[in-house]
Amino acid sequence: MALRRAVVLVLTLIGLAVLVSIGGLLFLYVVATRGPSVPEQAALVLRPGGELLDRQPDDLLAPLLQRDATSLAGLVESLRKAKRDPRITAVVLRPSPLASPYWGKVQELRDALVDFRQSGKTVVAHLEYGGDREYYLATAADQVYLLPASPLDLTGVASYEIFLRGMLDRLGAQPDFLRIGEYKTAPNQLTERGFTRAHREMAESLNRDLYEQLVGGIAEGRRKMMDEVRRLLDEGPFTPEAARQAGLVDGLAYVDQLDDRVAALRPASGRMRFVEGSEYQRVSPRAVGFRPGPRIAVLYASGIITTGRSAYDPVNGPTVGSDTIVEQLARIREDDSIRAIVLRVDSPGGSATASDVIWRELMITRDARPSRPLVVSMSDLAASGGYYIALPAHVIVAQPGTLTGSIGVFGGKIAVGAGLAKMGIATETVRSGRNADIGSPFVPFTPAQRAKLMGYMDDFYDSFVQKVAASRGRTAGEIDAVAQGRVWTGQQARQHGLVDVLGGLEEAVAVAKQRAGIPADDDVELVVYPARRTLYEMLAERFGASGAAWAQLAGGLEARAAAALAAPVRLFRRNEPLALMPVVWMR
Repeated sequence: MALRRAVVLVLTLIGLAVLVSIGGLLFLYVVATRGPSVPEQAALVLRPGGELLDRQPDDLLAPLLQRDATSLAGLVESLRKAKRDPRITAVVLRPSPLASPYWGKVQELRDALVDFRQSGKTVVAHLEYGGDREYYLATAADQVYLLPASPLDLTGVASYEIFLRGMLDRLGAQPDFLRIGEYKTAPNQLTERGFTRAHREMAESLNRDLYEQLVGGIAEGRRKMMDEVRRLLDEGPFTPEAARQAGLVDGLAYVDQLDDRVAALRPASGRMRFVEGSEYQRVSPRAVGFRPGPRIAVLYASGIITTGRSAYDPVNGPTVGSDTIVEQLARIREDDSIRAIVLRVDSPGGSATASDVIWRELMITRDARPSRPLVVSMSDLAASGGYYIALPAHVIVAQPGTLTGSIGVFGGKIAVGAGLAKMGIATETVRSGRNADIGSPFVPFTPAQRAKLMGYMDDFYDSFVQKVAASRGRTAGEIDAVAQGRVWTGQQARQHGLVDVLGGLEEAVAVAKQRAGIPADDDVELVVYPARRTLYEMLAERFGASGAAWAQLAGGLEARAAAALAAPVRLFRRNEPLALMPVVWMR
């Protein structure tokens, strides 16, 4: 009896603790979502850094801790409001190291800073660390200051790729992959010991174009000739004083010295007040003069494309589930108030089948109401399957540094039977059906099985090319010449007719407004899909979730590395052909 009372008491205490915790979270949520008090003559402090995600994933603590302030959407929205807000007279940009290896989002944020300056207000950048991306972003400012003890790590653009074939050979594992497209290099990290001719040609072309974009941005922002910037990049990295003498920064200062150094941060009426972006993001657009207008849907497709529902993979981040996108498009179609649709793509591709399912649903959505324009906005990546789902658009918009194209397909497996035999592990297979063991992890494909897989990939590639040709108003031969799995920058893609307009989400919205007959000066309401889950939904998932993902993360670096290598097994079906771009890290 005493034991029973003790158990009841413990359960009651646990229940009370949970209720108190939830109540505290609800209280913080209510407080956090109130609009902040913004003083007159204030400077908005923005701190971009880390992965710079397009849109912050659903997170239990995000609305409480204002984590969306460091997403691209949060930063751009803050700049859009601050441009109209008479209380904000300047922006202080304080980037921390940007972890993303890509350039599209950095360019989009830079464009937003340049647009803010058109209001006549000042942008001051302060760098505690100045790498290539951080400095490129800072050159959108009127003035750039560097920490007196920090070098300017400005050197150019380099890309790095890893080839695992030698390790697989030592383990006795045989990579058995097929591809369509000379430049479809995604499986090369497993099948090759180094660059093939086509792989190196593509890598050098991408690197060179992104380098010239970096040079052009610095030259424009610092009012220098491009040849001078190229020479300076060859001389980097720079000591703080050398950076100042070269005119790459306007001065060396600690952050507390900025208001003494920058006239725009010394208002005549008194000392400048600073407002953190994490606070300012809670300012309602209506509070600074935006009025509800025509509604435009913005559908985010961020992550590797998979069959099923969208999710969050602990290693690879968000995934784009075909079922989820189909469901969201059906909701958009049913809403007659939606005047235009913008599909925001940030994806390296993934499942060929799932990409085709999404393409079909986008075609249905576009044709269901021809007067409602469909515009695609490409972020860092819209390659392979990511480009495939862009094809139904009336207009495709990309940043110059977006990586896109990669029109091709590959498939295969790694046969580990020989490696297991080296360790004394025997394997046996019992099959009923000539090709029942086509997905065997122990042996390579037979010639007949390779022919089967290649036949399907040939059909998919031909269909891919035909769809691109129909979308872009070209012949299949013209598209095949720029396809073959080749990755292009957005700037190169526009030159080859794969992209229509250079710009970011704001430009895509402007195009959508124009095609929908909405006056350019009219405000619009952006309706985001998928909508953020409610606090209740996030709490229910968090308290009911399994510990598998957390256990994987808790396993340390080794566990995460192993999970990354196993990603194709976890995210895709056996023997599924993939429309996926190669992994390229650029610094």
